[in-house]
Amino acid sequence: MLRSLMRGRALLQHSRRGIPQVWIVAAQHRWASSLPMNTVVLFVPQQEAWVVERMGRFHKILEPGLNFLIPIVDRIKYVQSLKEIVIDIPEQSAVSLDNVTLNIDGVLYLRIMDPYKSSYGVEDPEYAVTQLAQTTMRSELGKLSLDSVFREREVLNMNMVTQINQAADTWGIRCLRYEIKDIHVPPKVKEAMQMQVEAERKKRATVLESEGAREAEINIAEGKKQSRILASEATKAETINQAAGEANAVIVQAKAKAQSINMLSEVLSQQCGSQAASLSVAEQYVSAFNNLAKQSNTILLPANTGDVTSMVSQAMGIYSALTKPEAMKEKLTMDAAYPNKSQLVSGNQIFHSET
Repeated sequence: MLRSLMRGRALLQHSRRGIPQVWIVAAQHRWASSLPMNTVVLFVPQQEAWVVERMGRFHKILEPGLNFLIPIVDRIKYVQSLKEIVIDIPEQSAVSLDNVTLNIDGVLYLRIMDPYKSSYGVEDPEYAVTQLAQTTMRSELGKLSLDSVFREREVLNMNMVTQINQAADTWGIRCLRYEIKDIHVPPKVKEAMQMQVEAERKKRATVLESEGAREAEINIAEGKKQSRILASEATKAETINQAAGEANAVIVQAKAKAQSINMLSEVLSQQCGSQAASLSVAEQYVSAFNNLAKQSNTILLPANTGDVTSMVSQAMGIYSALTKPEAMKEKLTMDAAYPNKSQLVSGNQIFHSET
């Protein structure tokens, strides 16, 4: 009778505190009616700790396995589970640093590390840890802004575990982890956040598009630069090759002319060389008259144009005069006096030729 009255009083006290009735019934069932009887020989299950009182005072904690107790004197007062316990933290309201009201709930994972402290340190360990988690959550949320709550959930969970372990150490309970389940914000704040997200995404899209256009222009400019450089290098190489080819052609022509002159001098020094020279001069004279009036309308002709014999004789006379040493010396003197022009006087006509 006395035990039932005490149980009813405990139920009334817990109901005033706001504890769910399921927890109250489970706790009373575990601590009262579900307690094992002292049958002298007891078998304690694995991951359980039985707290034994002898004559109303703490005596010992029974370990898993076979145990012996004295009837009437020893009594099993508490049965503590050493398994990991999962507690659902109900939804609660909290105000963030920027004065936004949030509704948040979570899940708490804990384990009893010291059965003695858990039995005699607090009346209801689960209720105490639940209230501690709720108050700690309100305190931690008050330190963060709305954006930080969503961005730093891991940091918030770690801070919750640290704060709960500091307070629950005297109860023999250790909080393993805390996880936030849902965070509910007011509808207007949610709409504002959605608009902010859309604006941020549009901003990123615009920035990415501008960066893409800039990269495209840079690539086009680099391509034009490389093409111009390659074209200039190709023109340079072409010019160098063309100049080298022209130089080689000039050298080859000069060598060919030198060889022809050498061969001509050898032929002229032989017998009948003067006759061959006269024949060559006559042929060149006739060929020159064939080209008259083809490049210009102005023609300057000597007085005896039709007398080929006299022209050949005159050319051979000049050739024989140049072959003499005195004539060569006189020619060198005239070339020094008239570096740009040489004069050849024959009869009444004067011919000027560019050197």
